[in-house]
Amino acid sequence: MDLRTTFPRSMKTRLAGYVHLARMIDKCRAVLAGTEGEYIYPCPMDERLLDYAGITAEQFTAAVKANPTDAGVAEWLQRTATPHDQAALEEWNKKLLERGPSSPESAAKFRKYRDAVDASRTDLTAWSDLQDLEEGRVVPRRA
Repeated sequence: MDLRTTFPRSMKTRLAGYVHLARMIDKCRAVLAGTEGEYIYPCPMDERLLDYAGITAEQFTAAVKANPTDAGVAEWLQRTATPHDQAALEEWNKKLLERGPSSPESAAKFRKYRDAVDASRTDLTAWSDLQDLEEGRVVPRRA
């Protein structure tokens, strides 16, 4: 079994209405256990979620330590995070999942990672799709 397909979960996995939350929990737990390997917590995508929720990485890490289940972390987040209505959360989720390189340096890094996995996937423009491809998940081709 290729562990990349099961750990960490895809950014696209929703928990408590947020994309990326389940992945961030996985990475945080791995850091706490010393098993993160090549994964980074907190990474720039984690920071985006933390900023949107109005919490710090330290607060989130403490919540993951205190809550052994995803449901416990999700409940903590819902009590603690800056409240957003459903429409605002959906818009934020969409933007995060569609986020692509934001600078020439970032674009070069994106192409390097993409080409190392599958150079034919020039249709990919979002980091979330590149992560899924790199971790062995199916990413449909775009026109």
